[in-house]
Amino acid sequence: MEVVPVPHARLGEGARWDERTGTLLWVDIPAGLVHRLDPADGSYESIDMGQPVGVAVPRASGGLALAVRDGFAVHDGALTVVAPVTAAERPGNRMNDGACDRAGRFFAGTMAQDDTPGAGALYRLGPDRRSERVVKGVSISNGVAWSPDERLLYYVDTVTDRVDVFDYDPETGRIADRRMFAVLPQPDGLTVDASGHVWVALWGGGKVVRLRPDGRLDLTVEVPATNVTSCAFGGPDLDILYVTTAWDGSTGGELWRRRTSFTGLPANPYRDLSP
Repeated sequence: MEVVPVPHARLGEGARWDERTGTLLWVDIPAGLVHRLDPADGSYESIDMGQPVGVAVPRASGGLALAVRDGFAVHDGALTVVAPVTAAERPGNRMNDGACDRAGRFFAGTMAQDDTPGAGALYRLGPDRRSERVVKGVSISNGVAWSPDERLLYYVDTVTDRVDVFDYDPETGRIADRRMFAVLPQPDGLTVDASGHVWVALWGGGKVVRLRPDGRLDLTVEVPATNVTSCAFGGPDLDILYVTTAWDGSTGGELWRRRTSFTGLPANPYRDLSP
């Protein structure tokens, strides 16, 4: 693994490759910062959202779509919360990780900042900017990703120590038949490669694991940090694995990368109908 020369994060998360700009997005959750790296020249920028931000994804009409403390938001020079979420749950909740399907629906979940069990949920934001709760009773909503044919949705609630899978309808965005895909210690963010293998970051585990489509372990990538939070493929050929980490009091917070023999999938943008 190679460390990327960018600012360290307190809690780095949400690595996403923006194919249209050839840049990597990731966030520092408690700092409320969205970072963007251009690997072509090594330049980067940081945008302060003014509140904790769980994930940022490209927005088809320009700018970014985000899951921030208060709910789903868009940013194109200024932050606008378009679908408040956490105020209706409980005081102290915030949004966390998420991702978009190819139709542009934005899935992201919530968690209690004091880690109260079952206080969060998973939500789906449609192109009409209306959000709907699709999974309730979640403790730490984390990684969301789809199989290459979008017939399966993989999902992590970290405290369950497992990755679950749903049947997914790409026409409607509906999920069904939740079941266990794999048992792992404290899974965090995840991504799926072009061959349908699932890559999972392990919080407290110092590694990213690659799981076969049947859930069995395929390989392990060691990371020089304990708290590994998310992973995504980027670069012109989508063969560079980027990994975010969090500070544990002595190490972590770096952004890491490693060229692989695998090919990933770019992040889908949020496709809202509003300007």
